[in-house]
Amino acid sequence: MELFTREWGTGDRLAILVHGVMSDSRNWRRVGPVLAERGYRVIAVDLRGHGHSPRTEEYSAELMAQDIVDTVPAHPELVMGHSLGGLTVSLAIERLDPRRVIYVDPAFSCPAANRFQQLLAPAFLRTLARQSAARIAKRNPRWDPADVAIEVETFKAFDRAVLPVVVTPSAMRAPEVMSVPSLVMLADNSQLVKPELAERLSSEGYEVRIVPGSGHVINRDDHEGFMRALEGWI
Repeated sequence: MELFTREWGTGDRLAILVHGVMSDSRNWRRVGPVLAERGYRVIAVDLRGHGHSPRTEEYSAELMAQDIVDTVPAHPELVMGHSLGGLTVSLAIERLDPRRVIYVDPAFSCPAANRFQQLLAPAFLRTLARQSAARIAKRNPRWDPADVAIEVETFKAFDRAVLPVVVTPSAMRAPEVMSVPSLVMLADNSQLVKPELAERLSSEGYEVRIVPGSGHVINRDDHEGFMRALEGWI
């Protein structure tokens, strides 16, 4: 499936950006222009069921990975995926064949059982589309108001059928091997990459960096800290 995309820059290096669940390509509204200034042509996708990309009757991380492969050019300089985007990127690496990969607080392990059950509860799913800007801002006090407004829109727009399929213990898993140089950037006290998994990834050659004080959407919570954590990788 071909996905909707946003682009910044016209450089001769290609960067692919993939957002997380319940978001869309606007998640990268500040990151994309910075990469463009550094000489990249940046392509950010809307995953299936999100933003302006098609809704379907079938969702899985594997299908989302194939969608990325079907949409963007192969052999990019850089691929970056946040949360669910990190998981889908990990499944597409061999086909995309990038020079390096950045996983931003990727969905490599399932959150705590109580949080997992909350995410899939019908009452929670019904309330997502009614999230107010005030409530989102209170939960994310460091976010720019523009990002709060985008979050309101993306909560309304995404297909809620995505969550029960991709937010499961069987779907959320870390790569078995590192096939290209890879950075794993983690939120402080990440719920998706627990310390023991971070240690395993580090022992297997992944570079693991934590952005102190940041929440799950690191680039919105601490844009400057996010960009510092990319030093040497972009």
